[in-house]
Formats: sequence, structure tokens, C-alpha cells
Amino acid sequence: MTSRFDPHVILDSLGYLFLEGMAFTLMLTILSGIGGIALGTLLALARLSRRPLLRVGAGAYVNLMRALPLVLVIFWFYFLVPYAAAWLIGASRPVSVGSLTAALITFVLFEAAYFAEIVRAGIQSVPREQVMAGQALGLKARQVTAHIVLPQAFRNVLPLLLTQTIVLFQDTSLVYIVSMTDFLGAAAKIGQRDGRLVEMYLFVAVVYFLISLLASHAVRRLAGRTGAPA
Repeated sequence: MTSRFDPHVILDSLGYLFLEGMAFTLMLTILSGIGGIALGTLLALARLSRRPLLRVGAGAYVNLMRALPLVLVIFWFYFLVPYAAAWLIGASRPVSVGSLTAALITFVLFEAAYFAEIVRAGIQSVPREQVMAGQALGLKARQVTAHIVLPQAFRNVLPLLLTQTIVLFQDTSLVYIVSMTDFLGAAAKIGQRDGRLVEMYLFVAVVYFLISLLASHAVRRLAGRTGAPA
């Protein structure tokens, strides 16, 4: 490795970094965000349920996931998902589920705990009078939740959901530890190949900083327009 900073290694690798690495990172972020919000909504409803089993079970899950380091969860699911899949289908050997599938399952299950608390706060922010009005119109509990409570809840906490998605985008870089080719992983491969780790890691840091900064600014502007907390 030479001591002079060489920006050409970055310029020569932009195609691979963004078309392979960043594309994987964004895909994992988007899919995990959608799945995490969907599962998190179910967990939030369960936490607010009148049924003790649902309420306690969902609360235990959320608290457990929020208490664990994400890197530990990634290791667990990356190595355990093939065995769990084999157990479910009765196979004698671990099932090859693919790196993307394992990572997606990990982030959906982990991030759902954080999205659940955000959605729960949104649901609790909806005035009780709205629920009573829906019931007075003859709507069933599910209809009130689907058509009255959840739309307002999501609107109230949309900036918070987007902020957590930015955190998710940053967290996806941890898949590098299990040798996945995300943006950080792609940069590391090039840096190790060319002996230019300093240049590649610095470039990755700048890109993550700029994307997160711009996304955070957009969320703050959205919060200012909607009046919701950011």
C-alpha cells in the first residue's frame, strides 16, 4: 500500500460501487423497510390489544429485539435460518436460502420492533373521539382501525418512520461482516484488491454522510409541513 492518496481508484470503481453495492444496499433497505413497517404495525396492534396473550407476547418480542445488538442478530439469523428452514420442511440438511433472503429476514424481524413502537405512538395519538365516531356509525372494530385509526396514525408519525428508515439504511452496512456485497462490502473488496482501503473507506463514509444528511433534511421539511414530530 502506498502512502499517497489516489482518487483514481474511486473513479475507476464507481460503476461497481453503485450498480452493485449501492443497488444491493437500497434494495435491502426498501424491502426491509416495507416488511418492517408491515410487521411492526401488527406488533403495535398486538401491544394495544385487550387480549393479554397478544399484548404480553408482542411486548416481550419488541423488548427482546430492542435489547439485542443488531450485529449479533445478523450472525444468529445468517447461520440459523438455513437450519430453521430445514426444520420447517423436514429436510435432513440445512437449506440454502441465499444471503439476500437471510439478510432480509434479519432486518425485517429486527427493525419491526422499532417500527412497532413508532406506530404504537401514532395509534395512541389518534383522539378517542375519532374511534367513538366510527363506532357510532356502525363500523366494526377492524373497520375503525383500518379506515380511521391507522391512516391518521401513519400520517402523525410519517417523519419518524422515515427517520427510522434512514437508520435502517445505515444499519444495512453491517451485512459486510457476513461477506455480502453491499456498498461497504463492494468498497472493501476493491480496497483489499488494490491496496487502497483508506481511499475506499473514506469515500464510503462521505457517501453515507451525504445521503443521510440529505434524507434527514427532507424529513425535517416534511415534518414542518405536516406538523408531525421528526
